[in-house]
Amino acid sequence: MANPTVRSRAMNAAARAAAKRTHRVEPLTPEPSPRAPESPQVPRARQAPETPQASRTSQASREEAPSPPPRRRLLTVVVGALLVVGLVAASVLGWQYAQERRTESARSGALTAARTAAPVVLSYDYRHLDRDFARARTHLTGHFRDEYGKTTTSVVGPTAKKYHGVVNATVAAASVASASPDRVTVLLFVNQVTRSTQVSGSRLDLNRVRMTMNHTSEGWQVSAVDAL
Repeated sequence: MANPTVRSRAMNAAARAAAKRTHRVEPLTPEPSPRAPESPQVPRARQAPETPQASRTSQASREEAPSPPPRRRLLTVVVGALLVVGLVAASVLGWQYAQERRTESARSGALTAARTAAPVVLSYDYRHLDRDFARARTHLTGHFRDEYGKTTTSVVGPTAKKYHGVVNATVAAASVASASPDRVTVLLFVNQVTRSTQVSGSRLDLNRVRMTMNHTSEGWQVSAVDAL
């Protein structure tokens, strides 16, 4: 008969072996893992409205055109400067051309007027002095006209009446000494034939006269007469 202690040990070993076989054959079914609670949805913050100044700044930055390269800017500046210089030069040349045209016209007009005025201003006849002097004054202007009136009244008239003086002047030659659109100086060679009771027969005087002509509302008139 077997020992009770040995029998008990054999039964415990059989039980452990049966437990191991059962654990290997029946796999454990995994329990479902608990779902994590959904986090509450955080509302999005509202975007602050854009201020007018920020809007204008943003729009200006978007609309700002790219600046041209430095070489192109320099070329633009040079071309602009050349255009300005060209316009100024054209204006100056146009003004000079107009002045030259006016001066040329003044030379011609004043020379003709001087040729016409010289015989009238430098001639007189004691028999009709008032008529001669009045006619001469129509060719004069300014201070010289007043001076001529005083001289003929106080000196020339009385002398011509006393000696029966008659002077006839003719222009032998004339040329322009200087000219501007409103003032011309004319050099004249004048022949004067004088007859009076103080002269036996007639006397011929060859005179050189410088006549200053000014352009007035009545045309070209004499503003000065100088004997050379």
